[in-house]
Formats: sequence, C-alpha cells, structure tokens
Amino acid sequence: MRCLVRRLAIMAAVLCAAPVMASDPPVVPDTLVQRIAACTSCHGEHGEGGDNGFNPRLAGKPAGYLHRQMQDFQRGLRHYDIMEYTVAPLTDGYMREIAEYFAMQEVPYARHPVPATTAAAMARGEQLTTKGDPSRGVPACMACHGPNLTGVQPDIPGLVGLPYDYISAQLGSWRTNTRRTVEPDCMATIVSRLSDADISAVSAWLAQRPVPADAHAEPAGSVKPPLRCGVLGG
Repeated sequence: MRCLVRRLAIMAAVLCAAPVMASDPPVVPDTLVQRIAACTSCHGEHGEGGDNGFNPRLAGKPAGYLHRQMQDFQRGLRHYDIMEYTVAPLTDGYMREIAEYFAMQEVPYARHPVPATTAAAMARGEQLTTKGDPSRGVPACMACHGPNLTGVQPDIPGLVGLPYDYISAQLGSWRTNTRRTVEPDCMATIVSRLSDADISAVSAWLAQRPVPADAHAEPAGSVKPPLRCGVLGG
C-alpha cells in the first residue's frame, strides 16, 4: 500500500512538473486570397481601393499594367517603401498571378471628394484630358487611356474612379523622379511639360468624371497612342 501511495505521489509530481504543451498552430489555407492579404489590407478585399485617397483601386485594371507596376517597384523604378518591401521577394510568375487576380475583380466604384476648383481650372483640366495642349507637345489623356478613360488592354490603366489625391500625387511623383518606368517613359515626358496648376486641374477634372456604365478597358489595338511608351519585356 505504501509503495502504491509513493508511486501515485511520484506520478502526480511528475505530471505537475511537466511542461504544458502548446496547442498545434492554426492551419493557414494555401489560397491566393490568403497569400495576397498584404495587398488587400491596403487596397481593399477585392482591390476596390483603400479608405483614403492614396491607396488606389486595383480591381479591373489591365493585368499587364498591374504586373508592370510590381516589376517597377521591384526594380527600383518606382518608389514607395511598403510596396517595395512587399514585392521584393516575389517571383515574376507570382506577381503575374496577383495581377491577373485583381484584373478579374468586378466591384462597384466608390465616389471620392474633389477639392474646390474654379471653373477656369476645370475647363483647363477638360482641355488637357480631351484635347491636350499641342503648343506644349502634350497629347490628350484620352489619346492613350481610351475615349472613356477606362484604359486599354493589355497595359494602359483606366483613370476614371481614381481619387484626386492619388492622381495628383502620381503626376507629382513622375516630376520628382520617384515614379518611373523603362524608357521611353512617356508619362515622365508629358508631366515635364505640365505646370503645377495643370496637374491640379487634370486631377480635379478626372476625379469628378462619372464612371461609365461599361468601365472595362478598351480592347488591345483599338487605341493607337501618339507616344511610344516603355513596357518591360516589350
């Protein structure tokens, strides 16, 4: 009896002293949606755009354009710390898969506030967007981004539905050389010919333009840009 009690006491002591085993770690599903959580945390669950004026919409943009932007961040042509860190370890095939995922998303466009702008500035923004300024060698935005400004396949983005803050910030980034692409970089050329007032006017006019019923990008080859723009690998 004493032996049994002693054994039970020893067993109890051992059990009490044994380390508590951690539970198994949660199983994370290996799906693309899970793997792009870093993207959707800023750009929205379906790429509809963030809740501020600087995280743009990705949904529905041409896959070639989205792919090239990730390449530009990865190759040091475009600068934004979060994006550079996020894409640094990604393979080209993985970036293409991400681009194709967001290109297929179809979600409603959000409306964004437009700062108070004079009638003259709005008229200037409309002129630059629809007709350009031949005296400065500036083509119309529509000449490259399509007659409805919804983009052109495979790699020219739409401009409708973007916030004023994002458009003006990106045009400014080309001017300050923090956004570039491979040569010939037509946007850098165009922006160098615009004044600060022009950038503000174009941004305001684009931001207030209604999104058309069919916001899909125009078919490839349907628009012939007046300038030859650089495309990685092309």
